[in-house]
Amino acid sequence: MLIIARRPGESIWIGDDIEIKIVDLSPSRVKVGLAVPRRLGITRGEMKEAAAHNRVASATEATAAEKLLQEFRFFSYTKAPRR
Repeated sequence: MLIIARRPGESIWIGDDIEIKIVDLSPSRVKVGLAVPRRLGITRGEMKEAAAHNRVASATEATAAEKLLQEFRFFSYTKAPRR
């Protein structure tokens, strides 16, 4: 990870088309401005983590549901004959 100290109004360039500018500083927050081409998507870190968590949860739930369905099918075939 590259760490660079910047003051409000100063910027960092990534390549020729991405500018990261420090807009404002407060004791508990930094406001960052991004000038990025539209073709690049920007996602906040917490949103990316939530999406990854949801993908794992949905895959786990599907597997659990499949196992439950399989057990139900087995149970229905092994029940005592109808009266």
